[in-house]
Amino acid sequence: MITVNLYYTGENGAARAFASEMVQSGTAAAIRAEEGNLRYEYFFPMDDPETVLLIDQWRDQAAIDAHHASPMMQKIAALRERYDLHMRAERFVSDEAELPDKDQRFIRR
Repeated sequence: MITVNLYYTGENGAARAFASEMVQSGTAAAIRAEEGNLRYEYFFPMDDPETVLLIDQWRDQAAIDAHHASPMMQKIAALRERYDLHMRAERFVSDEAELPDKDQRFIRR
C-alpha cells in the first residue's frame, strides 16, 4: 500500500475552495471509485487556514500510475491552476497491514 500526503497551499481560502469543489463536483468520489484507490480524503490543519491536506492511498504503484494517466488528472491539474495552488508531497510505503502488537497497547478503541 502506498500513501501520499499532498499539502495544497494557496491564498484567501483557495485551498479549501479547491477541496470543496473536488468533493461537491463528484471528482473526489470518482477518484475513490478508481481501481486500486483505498482512500481519498481532505483534512484542514487547525493552525493553517491556507493549507489543505489530502491523504491519497493506493493499493500499489500500478494503481497510482493508472490514476496519473487518466483524464481525471487533467481535470485536477486545471483546478489546481484555477485556484493557484502550490503543493508539497510526502510518500509512505506500508510494510505492515496493522500496527505491531507492541504498538497496539497505545491505541484506544
